[in-house]
Amino acid sequence: MRKIILTALLALAGCGPFWVNPYIEVTPSQLNWVEIHYYKTNANPIRRTSVRLSGTGLVELKKGTSELITNDFAKHSDSDGWEAIKTQRVHVDPDHINNVFQNLVNYGLLDHEKNFKGAKPKKDADGNEMEDPNKNRFLGVKANINNISYSDQVNIFTVDPDLAEQLVDVIRQFDNPTL
Repeated sequence: MRKIILTALLALAGCGPFWVNPYIEVTPSQLNWVEIHYYKTNANPIRRTSVRLSGTGLVELKKGTSELITNDFAKHSDSDGWEAIKTQRVHVDPDHINNVFQNLVNYGLLDHEKNFKGAKPKKDADGNEMEDPNKNRFLGVKANINNISYSDQVNIFTVDPDLAEQLVDVIRQFDNPTL
């Protein structure tokens, strides 16, 4: 009975076999995927961009003003811009996609503890809090890499600016690619 209680306490404390190292070596798999959502909230209508990378090498880019770009279950079909979706699909070498996944993992994509801490507000020389230049931008990400998933609905710009920079670079890489 003591062993069961001790094991349960260790599991709840985050110790033991339930802890997974988020900085892993990404193995090529068709089951790996990353989906990035980016939009500016100060534009009217809101311009949205979504990039989905699959371990098979399929990259799907969606752009426009439709809520369907960042929410597959959106139901405001009578809103302006509902039909405004431009979709582009490109097949890329799966090894390149695996390298993109590895880079994102190296920057802490799967590190839940790092992402929950958040960025501290910047202060000027007088100690006053400065206005956040990213307050009108949202960057979200969902991923499943090597059966480790990430799907928190937080603004990556505010919780992890270094990872946000890498995610924006991925969007730029596949937005209007030169073929």
